Amino acid sequence: MEKSGAEMTDLFSASGLDADAPQPLADRLRPKRLTDVIGQDHLVGSDGPIGRMLSQSRLASMILWGPPGVGKTTIAQLLARDAGLEFDAISAIFSGVKDLKAAFERAEARRSTGKGTLLFVDEIHRFNRAQQDGFLPFVERGVVTLVGATTENPSFQLNGALLSRCQVMVLRRLDDAALEKLLIRAETEMKRKLALTTDARSALVGMADGDGRYLLNLAEEVFAFAPDHLLDAQGLAKMLQKRAPAYDRDREEHYNLISALHKAVRGSDPDAALYWFCRMLEGGEDPMFLARRIVRMASEDIGLADPTGLMIAGEAARTYERLGSPEGELALAHALVHLATAPKSNAVYTAYKAARQAARETGSLAPPSHILNAPTNMMKQLGYGDGYQYDHDAEGGFSGQNYFPDGMPRAAFYQPKGAGREGPIRERLDNWNKKRAALIKNNKPES
Repeated sequence: MEKSGAEMTDLFSASGLDADAPQPLADRLRPKRLTDVIGQDHLVGSDGPIGRMLSQSRLASMILWGPPGVGKTTIAQLLARDAGLEFDAISAIFSGVKDLKAAFERAEARRSTGKGTLLFVDEIHRFNRAQQDGFLPFVERGVVTLVGATTENPSFQLNGALLSRCQVMVLRRLDDAALEKLLIRAETEMKRKLALTTDARSALVGMADGDGRYLLNLAEEVFAFAPDHLLDAQGLAKMLQKRAPAYDRDREEHYNLISALHKAVRGSDPDAALYWFCRMLEGGEDPMFLARRIVRMASEDIGLADPTGLMIAGEAARTYERLGSPEGELALAHALVHLATAPKSNAVYTAYKAARQAARETGSLAPPSHILNAPTNMMKQLGYGDGYQYDHDAEGGFSGQNYFPDGMPRAAFYQPKGAGREGPIRERLDNWNKKRAALIKNNKPES
């Protein structure tokens, strides 16, 4: 049942709170119109998908995906108001099946009186798959217009069935220009300027790391501190704490940053590689995870173009195991820079994948008889090892025999790139391939 304004006031009084108590600055500056939302013009502007929906007097269920403090809750509230819907909000952190059922019952009751409901579900990714399925019939029947908010990649965290019924709107991290606009609004609201030097003001924006709500909370602390002189960046740092890096070791940011690190190495950019490496360390990543990935990079992207890369990567991992942090992290950085500046080849990686595919497709074929081991007389009588040519005794140490299964065409999985130490390898392979082709042309037996 809906609570009246008087009932809400009674609840505040019963809790010992005043309904007119001072609001945090971030709440006081919450936009009153969609056009006031900062940094999300690509969604709420006249040409954006949300702006077009409202101009056409329609509103689809949607998932608002973006980092903290960029306006997800505000947009949902303003959508409800502009679309003439009742705003009903729940949080997946604090809600369960009982709360969902109650929300749907409230929406059904409103619908019977001709009133629609926008159901806002904060942190929707925290509902399990079965709970997410519970939304489907109510969304399909139009009982609720669902607006879910999440900081996690919906394609990983939400059911495909639910995603197919919602549009995903990607909110952007607030850039420095957007954050500066928020500071100007805060100063207008407070009717005074922040007592900060230009450098300190820039530092304040940097501390927020794209989170508008956090920036306003920091600004409120500066206003409350009310210094009698302009604070410089050093003075500001003493008073405030920088926002913790947005990083969660078991969620999407983890995979985004390790992808950036790996691709920076592959792209031969040691500076960018070091940056992403340090970003992950600052976020609390396990250095041994990074060590394992560095070893992988050495095989996947450097390969035989620089065989020392794998040795250096492996030794760096062992060094970290011996020394721990922070000393061992320097060895990992050493290996990372070596790999980023080394010649690159994925020829072995490509060959391995192709060989695995061929093995899956031809897994029942036996080796040719001439390369089978013959430890018993019976096996010798069956022809095992018959005709085998010992390559060390052949001219040039190369017999040119067939080592693939009988009936399987010869495959060329490994194609060296020619970079670094793969240049001489390619020359040797080309020479051996010519000799092998000549043997076949001359009808010389290979077995």
